[in-house]
Amino acid sequence: MRCPYCGSLETQVKDSRPTDDASAIRRRRVCPDCGGRFTTFERVQLRELTVLKKSGRRAPFEREKLMRSLEIALRKRPVEPERVERMVNGIVRQLESQGENEIQSEQIGELVMEGLRALDSVAYVRFASVYRNFREARDFNALIDELDGAVDADDVAIDGRPAPADEPHAGPPPKTRSPSRA
Repeated sequence: MRCPYCGSLETQVKDSRPTDDASAIRRRRVCPDCGGRFTTFERVQLRELTVLKKSGRRAPFEREKLMRSLEIALRKRPVEPERVERMVNGIVRQLESQGENEIQSEQIGELVMEGLRALDSVAYVRFASVYRNFREARDFNALIDELDGAVDADDVAIDGRPAPADEPHAGPPPKTRSPSRA
């Protein structure tokens, strides 16, 4: 393994252990030339995957690209990185176990949408807005309507039951402006 600091090829493994979900081996390494320490991860790859884009172009599947897109969708959301890692591992395992070397980009997008739907509804909407190329606000409304079993917080009464449709929403009264002093 090449040292990321000095480029030396003579790095040494100091510690090796499986990750929490046992999907990879975490190796702690040190460079004898510069003394730099760094961590690498070793994962099993069942097959080389190629992504078939909508344009017909082919590109190698990049796990890191999938992770980056999820990090963008999950930015400032209260989701533990371990859960995101497990989701990505699950998606990659599903893709590799299908037996096909070429994967449609739409198939990856749908797997991500399915995972985000279970993980975080805000991230799900964020990802969907880019993935489905939303143009107008009604596109968001249609997607939010698709979320099964999700009860809008504005539609819940104080006791936790859904508010009747003919009653005003529970919650704080609307803010009113005080008269301005002239």
